[in-house]
Amino acid sequence: MFEQGGPPSSVLGLAPVIPVVVLDDAADAVPLARALVAGGLPAIEVTLRTPAAPAAIRAIADEVPEAVVGAGTLLSPGQVEAALTAGSRFLVSPGWSPRLLGAMQDSGVPFLPGVSTASEVVTLLAEGVTEMKFFPAEAAGGTAYLSALAAPLPQARFCPTGGIGLASAPSYLALPNVGCVGGTWMLPAEALAAKDWDRVRRLAQEAAALAA
Repeated sequence: MFEQGGPPSSVLGLAPVIPVVVLDDAADAVPLARALVAGGLPAIEVTLRTPAAPAAIRAIADEVPEAVVGAGTLLSPGQVEAALTAGSRFLVSPGWSPRLLGAMQDSGVPFLPGVSTASEVVTLLAEGVTEMKFFPAEAAGGTAYLSALAAPLPQARFCPTGGIGLASAPSYLALPNVGCVGGTWMLPAEALAAKDWDRVRRLAQEAAALAA
């Protein structure tokens, strides 16, 4: 599926769930990543929403080689460059522009540009992009919308993210055009604040079991 230390060939299929991580303290990155990997979720998206994100990505890349760390919430070509410099092995954006898409296409690593409409999907397919993030999943129409896209646009595959939890994830994963889902439910704020990595590991195991 991927070579340790190198980029995966595809983001979809690394795990049924990609944890979407927001870190305020880069010192938490390594124990958090180890807990997620131990729970069966090796693909970890660290969002560039905080100043600590680049250092967190670098720490995971350097110290948790069994993890596949990526960068999320990418909004500009400059952020793509910063994410790659930090060691990101995949890229995720909530939406896309021609400049951002070009930077991701030139990155040499797999990427998921965000879409929420059929027109965006068609436009990306015309650019040769077949793997996308569907965001914000629940607000944009959820499983009903993705199911409706499957017949006319079967070549498009998605990682829905946004408002998905343990209860709703299976209905997304059952769709033929969904490869995985993104979520934060295995990263409750109180567990992160308490540095309760064992709880994170247990919740990750629960999420990983959705593949069964």
